[in-house]
Amino acid sequence: MLTPTDKIWHNGRFIPWADATIHVLSHVVSYGTSIFEGIRCYSTPAGPAVFRLREHVRRMVDSAKIYRMENLGYSAEQLGEAMLELVRVNQMESCYIRPIALRGYGEMGVNPSNNPIDVYIACWSWGKYLGDEALAEGVDVCVSSWNRFAPNTLPALAKAGANYMNSQLIKMEALANGYSEGIALDTSGYVSEGSGENIFVVRDGKIHTPPLGASVLPGITRDSILALARELGIPLVETIIPRELLYIADEVFFSGTAAEITPIRSIDKIKIGSGRRGPVAEKLQKEFFGVINGSRADRYGWLTPVHAAVGA
Repeated sequence: MLTPTDKIWHNGRFIPWADATIHVLSHVVSYGTSIFEGIRCYSTPAGPAVFRLREHVRRMVDSAKIYRMENLGYSAEQLGEAMLELVRVNQMESCYIRPIALRGYGEMGVNPSNNPIDVYIACWSWGKYLGDEALAEGVDVCVSSWNRFAPNTLPALAKAGANYMNSQLIKMEALANGYSEGIALDTSGYVSEGSGENIFVVRDGKIHTPPLGASVLPGITRDSILALARELGIPLVETIIPRELLYIADEVFFSGTAAEITPIRSIDKIKIGSGRRGPVAEKLQKEFFGVINGSRADRYGWLTPVHAAVGA
């Protein structure tokens, strides 16, 4: 269960958590017409700071455009400032931020064009997505029987509610079979991503990760890993990945706003590498967490201080 905070931002004003409700016949309920983001705010020595706020807001605006929801009613700068203000209003030191734009109550039918667009932003406390111990020990996962959607069916570059019906099938199947997470293949049988994470495979010191054309979401943490790997001199290539490479990899790990950088210790009950976090994942974790906890310089400008209003 979520622990409620005091306020939620709705169309430009703050309302009580319990008042953030929609009508059962809102378009989003029947047709999944929503776009959203998941954003982390971290506690740092200089105060709370939001990780890669600008990039998250940009992806949300991109998702809205893809789904023909261009008129959100607020600029990227206004949305970013609203997220910072929400954290301030709720007096959070660290939290998870969920902005969501949805097609609301109006007409019924597949065409959403005449339905209003409501924008909400909520935040709450949320720990490690796959468990605290997972960052060092890793998680047990499986290759899902559910594929990611084919090109030109649902747009994988958009972070949209309807897309996550596929993710739910992947996640529920994995949990039902005793795994923490599932890895989906694309329609060509190549590795795509987890139900809510991008994936990286290490072999002989080189990192491999699926390209955006493999039905993957352009992850913000994924992009951060690309930057850190380049800085650390770790070879990295975006390329199609056959399923069997997962089993013979030296390391495999997930990335995502919720999952951060989570190693995978087994896939389909086959031990990966040493069966726990490997050296490449550990090195990337140290740099990543060093930036977000303030022990390393924020040389990429990834952190937006909550208590210093900065346009998104």
